[in-house]
Amino acid sequence: MSHTENQGAKFLADVHFYYDKAAAFTNLSDGLLEQIKTANSIYEMHFPVKNGDKIEVIQGIRVQHSHHKLPAKGGIRFADTVDIEEVKALATLMTFKCAVVDVPFGGAKGGVCINPRNYSVEMLEKITRRYTTELIKKNLIGPGIDVPAPDYGTSGREMAWIADTYAAFKYEETDALACVTGKPLGQGGIQGRTEATGLGIYYGLRETLNHAELISGTGLSLGMEGKRIVLQGLGNVGYHAGYFCQKEGKAKIVGIAEMEGGIYNPNGLDIDEVFAFRKKTGSILNFPGAENFSNSAAVLELDCDILIPAALENQIHAGNASNIKAKVIGEGANGPCTKEAEEILQLKGVIIVPDLYLNAGGVTVSYFEWLKNLSHVRFGRMEKRLEELNFRRMTETIERLTGKSIDAKDKKLLIHGAEEKDLVYSGLEETMVNAFHEITAIKLGNKNIPDLRTAAFISAITKIAASYTTMGVWP
Repeated sequence: MSHTENQGAKFLADVHFYYDKAAAFTNLSDGLLEQIKTANSIYEMHFPVKNGDKIEVIQGIRVQHSHHKLPAKGGIRFADTVDIEEVKALATLMTFKCAVVDVPFGGAKGGVCINPRNYSVEMLEKITRRYTTELIKKNLIGPGIDVPAPDYGTSGREMAWIADTYAAFKYEETDALACVTGKPLGQGGIQGRTEATGLGIYYGLRETLNHAELISGTGLSLGMEGKRIVLQGLGNVGYHAGYFCQKEGKAKIVGIAEMEGGIYNPNGLDIDEVFAFRKKTGSILNFPGAENFSNSAAVLELDCDILIPAALENQIHAGNASNIKAKVIGEGANGPCTKEAEEILQLKGVIIVPDLYLNAGGVTVSYFEWLKNLSHVRFGRMEKRLEELNFRRMTETIERLTGKSIDAKDKKLLIHGAEEKDLVYSGLEETMVNAFHEITAIKLGNKNIPDLRTAAFISAITKIAASYTTMGVWP
């Protein structure tokens, strides 16, 4: 077994460990608990693709973990570390993630074992379309069957190729665009999807830091303002998590870790400036005013209040957990903390806001995109002008009755009708806030429940079990 396979198996074992730990707090039958735990369908494929004058055989995987609700839902990652155990672990997490935030999907995940940096855009398109064709042949993709999304190594570009390939095969389906989410706006995407996961992380951390009982043992004051954040990953998720924590939450980002190394400035780093600097130079290193770290893992151990690992799994482990100084860890990535690390961190009183809740913003807004594609209408199209008309009438009535004029800037804000992005942000915030309070109610309602992760799993297991019971599969 290779190093990456070991990592995937370790990741899956950790997910099952967390599941079993939470399942022990339920009174569900062993058979039902086994059904909820087990992956329903696993498909591994190998297909040839011509690259120049040679033929490459590419490995692809799709795992549908749960069919308790359809369609199944989960991203597709392009990485040379992809293996079946890792994809099973990610698909399993997706099942519980969807349940925690009340998104009516079963969990799934896919992967193509390539390093996308080693291929041209033309080759990536060829590989993506061929992978999609393999899924279509086995009826493993479709608006009511299985709906992929972007993940590590993929983006809206690949999702557009998938949607186009599916539509070519299923030309009679009027809902064909709903076969995949995370698409560009011009191909049926939704406003707010790009920043959704990062924005969801902000909402989740904001609720955590405003919960007096939850953070009472950390020594932190209430609220996000002024809190020092170390961020691992400056990709889509990490950037937007940092952006909203800094711009909306008034937090201070003091450290950033990326593949090439890390930077630190105790006085704070402007995330937009760092992002622009990296885009220009290809690296965050040598950012003006910041201290360089050649070993990016060392940045995770810097003094801070909040650590947001938003890269890959197994980043905080038994070897470095005791050196972590953060009081709160927000799991922006899937599985960034191993179970051994979690045990060490809990003994230190660190609050871990778990991945199956905290990074569910992406699948939440994917759900909104799926609904948009099925309804064939942009959110806000029907009501925006009517809302503005009513708000204008109300403000003008107030001005007439009071004899006073409202400032033009304030008036513009008051009469603004909800656009698609406003509705997406509102729906995402509602989802994250409600899920947070469900999880904390479970955690604080039973003193034997040790952490938020266990509480989140209990919440998910209970909801999934209710679905099976409603089906009549279990009494």
